[in-house]
Amino acid sequence: MGDFDGHGSRNGCTSHDLKLKDETKVKFSEDEEMLIARMFNLVGQRWSLIAGRIRGRTAEEIEKYWRSKHNSPSENDT
Repeated sequence: MGDFDGHGSRNGCTSHDLKLKDETKVKFSEDEEMLIARMFNLVGQRWSLIAGRIRGRTAEEIEKYWRSKHNSPSENDT
């Protein structure tokens, strides 16, 4: 317990780190969003293949974007 100094957590992640993480979210243009949706319908979760069609995008960025937009809460399952 002595490792916690009030400025961050035990894993070294501070509130400043979390703020920077939020600020580095990548924005996608409407054209990119439409292309990602079309490609996903064609090839599924092959993120690297989708990213290869969008200049300057990584598979990780595409997957993170897709999951943030298309993961819905499971409360509608009842």
